[in-house]
Amino acid sequence: MARIKFTTDSAADISPAAQQELDIQVLPFPIILGERELADGVDFTPDDFYEMLLAAPSIPTHAQLNPYAFTQCFEEAQEAGYDALIHTSINSKGSATFQNALQAREDFYEDHPEAREAFPIHIIDSKVYTMGYGWAVIQGARMAREGKSAPEIAAWIQDWVDHVRVIFSPLDLRFAKRSGRISAAAAFVGEALGLKPVMTFTDGESKILSKVRGEKNVVASITALCKKERRPGTPFLLIRGNNLEQAAKLEEACRQELGEAPALQFPIGGVIAINAGPNLVGLVYRT
Repeated sequence: MARIKFTTDSAADISPAAQQELDIQVLPFPIILGERELADGVDFTPDDFYEMLLAAPSIPTHAQLNPYAFTQCFEEAQEAGYDALIHTSINSKGSATFQNALQAREDFYEDHPEAREAFPIHIIDSKVYTMGYGWAVIQGARMAREGKSAPEIAAWIQDWVDHVRVIFSPLDLRFAKRSGRISAAAAFVGEALGLKPVMTFTDGESKILSKVRGEKNVVASITALCKKERRPGTPFLLIRGNNLEQAAKLEEACRQELGEAPALQFPIGGVIAINAGPNLVGLVYRT
């Protein structure tokens, strides 16, 4: 059975437990908080970061992963005896990280021309964020343990990210507006009226699906969209930040309206919290 290395970046929000269990290598984004540089998902837990983010005098920033980080990763995987590598990347519309991974692959093959056939590297642009692609990486690693081939798994991951839907509501728009990474939020008006946006990503670009009044209606709107769009029989996941009350309400709404609980409830990590804010709830599902 072929040994396949799975890699991704920290914006996939894969838990440390899943990383360890399934041998998934997560490359951490550097986060600059004041005069400190921290490794996303390594130097803090998500809940710790929410507190740091709210206490920071200015919004932290994060850098892209450079080609060297990927080249080093590819070198180590080949030396460790893996037969193939599958890397699933953060949305290319929001970061140059995907392009840097492609460049690193070419650099690696220039240095190791024999590896083009012997050590194939599959690089996938998720065009989404958080568990929109993190879940696909987890499932891909499980498929590898069942003996599936690298091309078969890469095709499955590609199909998942091509059909995945991430819907969410940043309940506090300060971060999304100031970061500029979620462009649709910057154009949102109506906060004075108590309106909240329900958002998604279409072909990598942020988009407002609806504007609802109050947090209670956010939960109902997100649940209704999932019920309408989700492919029957497929799992769905719950995204949360520091608003545990709204997360609990969303989970209960799923039980009531969808007849089941989310397959997983997880906290967003540092990169997502910087750009969307820590006060966030949402769902991830396949259409």
